Amino acid sequence: MELRLLATFEKVAEVLSFTRAAAELGYAQSSVTSQVKALETALGTELFERLGGRIRLTGAGERLLPYARRMAELAEEARAAVAAGEAAGTITIGTMESLTTYRLPPLLEYVHHRHPAVRLSLRPTLGDATRQALRRGTYDLGFLMEAETAHEGLETEVLAPEPLVLVAAPGHALAGRTGLAAADLAGTALVGTEPGCAYRDLFEAELAGAGGSRPEFLEFGTIEASKRAVASGLGIALLPRITVQEELASGALVALGWKPPFTLFTQLAWRRGKRLPAHVRLFVEQARRLARE
Repeated sequence: MELRLLATFEKVAEVLSFTRAAAELGYAQSSVTSQVKALETALGTELFERLGGRIRLTGAGERLLPYARRMAELAEEARAAVAAGEAAGTITIGTMESLTTYRLPPLLEYVHHRHPAVRLSLRPTLGDATRQALRRGTYDLGFLMEAETAHEGLETEVLAPEPLVLVAAPGHALAGRTGLAAADLAGTALVGTEPGCAYRDLFEAELAGAGGSRPEFLEFGTIEASKRAVASGLGIALLPRITVQEELASGALVALGWKPPFTLFTQLAWRRGKRLPAHVRLFVEQARRLARE
């Protein structure tokens, strides 16, 4: 079996679409279709069921998938082993906006300049989607910001606690008040990122417990848009402190006197039992080093 055919099969199995697989691999759709058919012919069995405009794995396809992933991992290890001692290979990393923008630049810059043969492919996803992609083998590594530090099927390295702060515009009615409780926030306009973000969901649950109903958020999708909305007086927002340090220092935003009753941790995770290739281990070790500084 050719590695190229297995790689194409793995991508189609991941996205369950020949069209999307072709786009992500940079192939014509006809090439993806012919490669999958060639693999099916070599194995003497169908790997996908065609259901109108949709596809799904057959039993044989489900059994082949973990072997295809393992063979891809071994091929990556082999390439790294013969690269004259230089770290080389691609690392697909699931991460979220707050970490990509505010935590990861020193790590990404270090790897880019010190190990130019290591290619980093960052995929923006939130916690649950990142965990699922790691379990499927779609991602090599994933950065999480979660309250829980144990995740089924994953190995996790806790890098650091991630302080959160409730922020508002300087002229907000709650600015300057101390000892605020969740009940004091009832009726206040709220700004948030999309559901599925760990600190947004925990904040929402805390307010619901205090007020008896789920609060409504003005959703702005990104942290940058949320900060601008808060600074414009559209509401208050709970955000990682690292994302608002400049605004707090300049006075564009102020921290409110409410302390979250939960703690989140920035974590690095990978699939349990996965043998990390040398270039991935290098990335993990550098992430640990920077977290200690």
